[in-house]
Amino acid sequence: MRKFKPKAIRIPFLLALLALALSPHQAEARPHHVKHHKVHHPALVDRSASYADIVIDAETGRILHATNPDSLRHPASLTKMMTLYLTFQALENGRLQLNQYLHVSSNAAEQSPSKLGLRPGQNIRVEDAILGLVTESANDAAVVLAEGLGGSEEAFGEIMTRQARTLGMTHSHFNNPSGLPDPEQITTARDMAVLGHALIYHFPQFYPYFSHDSFTYAGIFHHNHNHLMDRYDGMDGIKTGYIRASGFNLVASAKRDGKRLIGVVFGGHSAVTRDNQMAVLLDQCFAEIQNDNYPSRTTIAAPLPPSKPAMVVAQGDGNDTADNDDDNSDVQLPAKRSNSAKKIVVAPPAPAPVKMAAAGTLKPLLPPAAATNKGWGVQIGAYGDPEMGREALASATASLPQLLSDSDPVIQKVSSGTVTMFRARLMSMDQRTAQTACTYLNQHGQSCLVVGP
Repeated sequence: MRKFKPKAIRIPFLLALLALALSPHQAEARPHHVKHHKVHHPALVDRSASYADIVIDAETGRILHATNPDSLRHPASLTKMMTLYLTFQALENGRLQLNQYLHVSSNAAEQSPSKLGLRPGQNIRVEDAILGLVTESANDAAVVLAEGLGGSEEAFGEIMTRQARTLGMTHSHFNNPSGLPDPEQITTARDMAVLGHALIYHFPQFYPYFSHDSFTYAGIFHHNHNHLMDRYDGMDGIKTGYIRASGFNLVASAKRDGKRLIGVVFGGHSAVTRDNQMAVLLDQCFAEIQNDNYPSRTTIAAPLPPSKPAMVVAQGDGNDTADNDDDNSDVQLPAKRSNSAKKIVVAPPAPAPVKMAAAGTLKPLLPPAAATNKGWGVQIGAYGDPEMGREALASATASLPQLLSDSDPVIQKVSSGTVTMFRARLMSMDQRTAQTACTYLNQHGQSCLVVGP
């Protein structure tokens, strides 16, 4: 009888156990419906440093701190910020209603956790889907919204990417609405700061959704995965994410003493270390803006995104396990792609001076678009009464007649649900005139926003 040789079996068995022990998400499974595209030029991507961050002053767009802000990263469930941006855009334009019910397809229902547990054929309210995204980071709810707005995940991914370009997110590409693994789904810390800024200022009526600390659906309680909101003074959002290729990620915003900062961290080793790093960065940058009254105007200036980019329409996360963050399977980074009437202030950003970093000069937060026509303008604010808007336009014109006397005053009515606002704009300028006028008005205490054609 042949002698039993335990070592021949034990070694591969122990290796298998070791592989399981080293995996941060043992129950994780790559969904069969996710497309995995071939990476043609992996050598072009610098993966030597997985960490990246950026912090900006939300009011001015000034970059207060940055590390590898343009290095490519997988967004994981930060992707849902763009899904929500397009959802809010559809709500504002009347294409969706908060109480509207959307159909749950088989594709949506079979998404991997994190999820709400939606069933094929079920219907879900738009508002419940939104809350599912901001708290539970629900992949099934993300696909419901994507299919409702774009018809399919693939078509919605194209809409997401085009919207990213409209916002100035030049290095981002989306293929799905959830952030589940896809080698070509990429972004940068800078692009995520731009998207965070856009969510806060383009949709002030919807941004408070990101402050919900919990949500109950079908009798199940879901706690917001952004646990830093529970312990960081002034933080009110916005989204966590995790994928092995880029680590633990977070886009966060906090407001103190009337100043709002937006921070982005990629590459945390755990949810706790990532949160702690974000807290340190925000503390440092709050201290900087408290002690620095912007004495220097010698840095390069560039405008933040316009108040409401044109709506992009269609033509023709990972598992939140372990640290309650978003997961995903280990995928490779792709090559960089070539491709009473109360005044309501709707985004007051001035042109964005860029601070010098220790490693050199940072590029502007957003490069100015080419001035090709007279379709540019400035928005002074949004008001509950159109007459207040007209008075604001007359006052702004009188304060800067040499630049604004030839502009066309426009009062634009915008409704969302039961809320109606009137945007006050001065239009028919070239880009340079609009930027110069807005710089002057901001410096003299008048909220102003450059509006692109």
